[in-house]
Amino acid sequence: MAVFTGVKKLRDVQSEKDVRNVPLKYVGIDNLRWPLQLKDKKRGVQNTVAKVRLAVDLPQDLRGTHMSRFVECLQELEYLELGQEERVLDLLKEHLQARSAMMRLEFPYFIQKSAPVTGKVAPMDIDCVYTAEKGEQFSLKVRVEIPIQTLCPCSKEISDRGAHNQRAIARIEILAGEMVWLEELAEMADKAASAPVYSLLKRLDEKFVTEHAYDNPRFVEDVVRELALLLDDDRRIKSYRVQVKSIESIHNHNAFAVVEKDWQ
Repeated sequence: MAVFTGVKKLRDVQSEKDVRNVPLKYVGIDNLRWPLQLKDKKRGVQNTVAKVRLAVDLPQDLRGTHMSRFVECLQELEYLELGQEERVLDLLKEHLQARSAMMRLEFPYFIQKSAPVTGKVAPMDIDCVYTAEKGEQFSLKVRVEIPIQTLCPCSKEISDRGAHNQRAIARIEILAGEMVWLEELAEMADKAASAPVYSLLKRLDEKFVTEHAYDNPRFVEDVVRELALLLDDDRRIKSYRVQVKSIESIHNHNAFAVVEKDWQ
C-alpha cells in the first residue's frame, strides 16, 4: 500500500522570468460580478451588483501574475467609499508586488425620484462607473449616465404647433477631491435639461413635464454648457468631462456635444 508522504511541490510558472523585455501597463481580471453595498443619500445604504475589473502593472522580467490574489483582495471591499477603494488598491500592490493598481466598478444605482405634481415616488436607475487607480497617488473617477429630456429650440421657433422633443443621455465624468453624491450629479443633469425624466408619472405630472420642457427648450450644446457652469461652481470637483447625446425623434441620427475641463 502506498503511503502519502506530503504535498508535491507545484511549479510556479507565472513567477518565472521573461526575457522579452516588454513591461505591461495592465494585467488582471475582468467581467467579475460582485455584490456591493453603497452609501445612499436618502436611505443610508443601497445594495447592487457590480461588474468588476482589477489590474496591476507587470514588470518586464516577470512572465505572469497571480490571478487568484485579485479576488482575495477584492473581498476586503466591504462597502464603496474612498478609504475602502484605496485599501483594495494598496492590497493589490502589496500582494502582487506591483507599482500601480487599478479597479473599475460598473453598476446600476437607483435614485428615489418624486413626480413633480403628485409627489408619487418611484426608483429610477442610472448607470455608474467608478475607476480607482493608485501608483504614488490615489485617484478616483466617477462616471454617471442620466436620462434627461431635450426639446429643440429651433423646432419650437419655426413650428406653428409643438416642437420635437426626445430623451437624451447626460454622461458626467468627474475627478473629485471629496465625496460627491450620485444623487447630486443626477440633480445637476435634471437642472441643465429641458426637463427631467421619471419612471412614474400621473396625468397631472405628465402635463407639467410636457409644458415645462416646451417652456425650456435646449439644444445638446445648451445642456453641456449649463452642466459645465454647475460643475465649475462645485469646489469639490477638480476636473470633468461631460457628453450629452440626444436620441433624436425626427432624425435618423443622434446629436451630441462634449465639454471638458482639465480632463485626462
